[in-house]
Amino acid sequence: MFTGLVAELGTVQRLDRQGESYHLTVSAVKVMQNLKIGDSVAVNGACLTVVDRQETAFTADVMPETVRLTNIGGLQAGDRVNLERTLRLCDGLDGHIVSGHVEGLGTIISRRQDGIANVVEIATEPRLLRYILTKGSIAIDGISLTVTAVTDNSFSVAVIPHTAKETTLGFKNVGAKVNLETDIIGKYVERLLGTAAYKQTEQPLDKNILLENGFI
Repeated sequence: MFTGLVAELGTVQRLDRQGESYHLTVSAVKVMQNLKIGDSVAVNGACLTVVDRQETAFTADVMPETVRLTNIGGLQAGDRVNLERTLRLCDGLDGHIVSGHVEGLGTIISRRQDGIANVVEIATEPRLLRYILTKGSIAIDGISLTVTAVTDNSFSVAVIPHTAKETTLGFKNVGAKVNLETDIIGKYVERLLGTAAYKQTEQPLDKNILLENGFI
């Protein structure tokens, strides 16, 4: 589990393709502290397992499913990536609950300045937009951000100068692809309320249904 608070920008050393999979090697400093083989690291929001470790770099396997759903397969040596270690029980949850399971890609379609913030608009698929709401949370390349607006085919976030300086959203331009993970809570609520038992009753969503399903 992660929080969407990026620890540092790492640098891709190499991306070695093996069939439909990859070995990704990333150099870093902060995330290397006490990092062990078998540990998880979020790379641009995708949870990857460390399979090799050097003094200033780690290597992770990237399976075909991850290649299909993320921007990792398009990385090149020298590219910067967002890195985050897993949440420890003693850490504060300053972002939001992020699983590191990227659901798909978005495309930056505009950027504009609004005071100190840079408003980034991102287009994505309807299957993801259904879980994105104004003032809700979204993980973009693993960065925990608050949604400021939603349209029929896009959503917007406001990026403060610190986030722009410390993450990939500071230098990604219009047309760039970003990894997206929507808020996990809405998906579980939808799944629970969409069970066969609930569908058969065809009951309206009311207080009794919420009580029966443990939401209140």
